[in-house]
Order: sequence, then C-alpha cells, then structure tokens
Amino acid sequence: MRIVPCMMFLLIAMLCARAQGADLSGTWQADSKPQRVIKINKNGRGYRGDFYHVGMEQPIMPRSDSVSTIAVSGNTVHFSLDKAQGTFDGTVSNDGKTLTGTWSMFYFPSQPITFNRVSKKDEWVLDASPHKIDFVTVQKGVKLEVLDWGGNGSPLVFLAGLDSTGHSFDGFAEKFTSKHHVYAITRRGFGASTVAPLVNANYDADRMGDDVVAVLEALHINKPVLAGHSIGGQELSSVGTRYPSRIAGLIYLEALHPYAFSNPTERDLNLDAALVRRNLDKLQIVGSSTVKLTALIKETQSAILNLEQSLKDTAAGLHNVEYPLERQGLSDLAADRIAANPRRYNAAAVPILAIIAVPRRCEPDCDSPAMKQIMADDSARADLFEKSAAHTRVVRIAKASHYIWRSNEAQVEKEMDTFMDGLH
Repeated sequence: MRIVPCMMFLLIAMLCARAQGADLSGTWQADSKPQRVIKINKNGRGYRGDFYHVGMEQPIMPRSDSVSTIAVSGNTVHFSLDKAQGTFDGTVSNDGKTLTGTWSMFYFPSQPITFNRVSKKDEWVLDASPHKIDFVTVQKGVKLEVLDWGGNGSPLVFLAGLDSTGHSFDGFAEKFTSKHHVYAITRRGFGASTVAPLVNANYDADRMGDDVVAVLEALHINKPVLAGHSIGGQELSSVGTRYPSRIAGLIYLEALHPYAFSNPTERDLNLDAALVRRNLDKLQIVGSSTVKLTALIKETQSAILNLEQSLKDTAAGLHNVEYPLERQGLSDLAADRIAANPRRYNAAAVPILAIIAVPRRCEPDCDSPAMKQIMADDSARADLFEKSAAHTRVVRIAKASHYIWRSNEAQVEKEMDTFMDGLH
C-alpha cells in the first residue's frame, strides 16, 4: 500500500518538471545570416541574457545587447532586446537542445530561426579583434565605450555611423596600428555606452561633438585624426568647426551628408525643423534686446519658409512608400533623437579627406525621380565642399557601399594612409 504514494509523488515531480521546462542556462547559437548568439543566465528572478550578432555582412546594430527578461511558459520562450528592437518567439525542444521560432527586427522581414545549445568548446569567437575596452565618463551619468587597438605613432580615432558601435571597425582599424595609435568611440545611446535620457539636449549635434572632445581630454589624446562614418560626419564637423586646434585632420567615410556639410541651396527636413524649433525656444528667453530679437525673428521667418518647402518635398517623396512600424527600442529612440537634432555646418579649417560613394549604389531605384534628386544633391554637395575649404580632397568611388571601408577596403586604406602620411 505504501508503493502507491511513492509512485504518485514521482508522477507529480515529473509533471512539475515538464511544466517548468528545461533549464535554458548556457550558450545558444543560430547559424543564420547574420549569425546570432544568446548567452542565458539564471538568477533568482528567472532568466536573463546577453545577445550578439556575429558574422555580419554589414556592421549594423545591434552587434550586442542585453536581454533583461526571458519569459518561459512550459516550452514557449519569448525575449526582446533591451536597447534595440529585436524579438524572438519560439519553443524549446523536449530534449532542451534547440530553440526554434521567429526572429523579428525593425526594418527587416521576420525570419525563421533555430538556436542550438552548444558546449564551451563549440562556442563561436564573439570578438576576435585585438582591442582593449574602456569606459569614459563624458557627462554626469553618461559613459562611452572606447576601444583601444594600441599602436605606434600619432592617434587615429574612429567614430561609428548611426545604429552602429566602435566595433563596426573591427578588422579594419588594426590595419593602421603600425603608424598610429588607434581608437574607436561608441556614441551615447548605443552598444555598451549609456542611453542618456531621451530629450533633445542630450542628443544635439554639438552635444555629440562635445562627447568626442571629452573622450580626447580624458584619455590625453593629443591632435588626433578623426575618421567618421555616416552620422559620424556630424561629429567630425562639430569638433572641426568649433575646436580646430584640438585635431590634426578629418576623414569623412561616406559621411558627407547634409548634417555634416550644409549646402545653402539644398533643403533638408531635419535640418530645417531643428533650426525652427531651436529659434522658437530662443524667442522665449532672448530677453529685452531689440536687435537680437529682430535678427532672430528674421532668421526664424526664413527658416519657416524653408521648412514649409521641405515638408512639401518630403510629402511628394512619400507617394506609395510604405514604412514599418515605429521603432521602440531605447537605441532606436536615441537614434531618432540624434536624427531630429542636427545643425548646419560649414567645412572646418583643417586638413580634410572625404571618401564617398558617388554615384551611390542605388539598385533597383536608380531611375526613380527621388533617387535622381538624391544623387544630384550628393554630387552638388561634394563639389561645393571641395571648393569651400583649403586642404580638402574628395575621393569619389562609384557604386561603393555605404560601408565604404568594407566594399572598397584596399582603396580606402590607401587613401587614408596617404592623407595621414601627408600631415607629418
């Protein structure tokens, strides 16, 4: 008679174990494009994880991210990235060896994905680049990730594009260590750097430039060459026009866009909207100076006219264009704040190299009116930039990728070396 209670106890234990599901702790890898890895840990409150993209064809974010909560109900598993918009929904197999489901990410179609649990000896190398990682405080409560490849000679500092991190230069930055001490900075809001409160002042173009200067001061980096990709061009121009004596030169890597250099004949919605918003704020606090107030009103009236035309141009370009859902991740929202807070910059009075994709890689939209206008604006902006500043060289590479140091690595490396050699 005593056997029955024992059997009941074992049965209940087995049912409870099945209801709780397999222990998810460990490393899970998905051999997809790009490859993905999540390292799952168990704590008193449940599961959390660290997430990585590896083997990327393009160095887009999120290369790495945290996952604060992994929800498990029976065999069903759900998690979302903390900073960027990325979500997994799936199930763990009965043997606890696979997680099969769907990966969803902003701007990309959902895709089926299977994570396999792997042992220590089978884990992929997540970061093979030979850099050290440090964190520098640039503002109260805000720390930036700084990568340091070491090297000999004058300093070279890379600045990543929007949604990217300093790690986007892994595999390329180390090519310069024979002649330079090489660094890269991950801007606020991305990767391992702090996401500052999501207000305009924290992501203003000049605030981002001040972050770069703060890193240079903290690490005693004297007279570096700054090399920026994409939105990094905004930081190059902010530093170069305000603190030219702090730097030896600027290298724009597919970064010569309206937020980096303003062509007066070119309208840009973000630039025009940001100027109007700032001026309207100033009108509330300008004080009693009639001269200042009159000048500010005139500038604002002109800016409003430009904004009105920019709105018309943007509306015309939206015809039959569908956009995905609004971005929700913290890094995505930080990117939106950066995009909303550019400033108009002229060319800096320092030696400059700009390497740009002109004409752009545009297939399959090369013949659309909108793309033709974009390409014409690119060309006109580059021509004006080249004429606007002494000691400026613009290298145009037809049909190069926006990640120009990836698609045309040898040429970009050679041009950068030649430019920096000429500074000594």
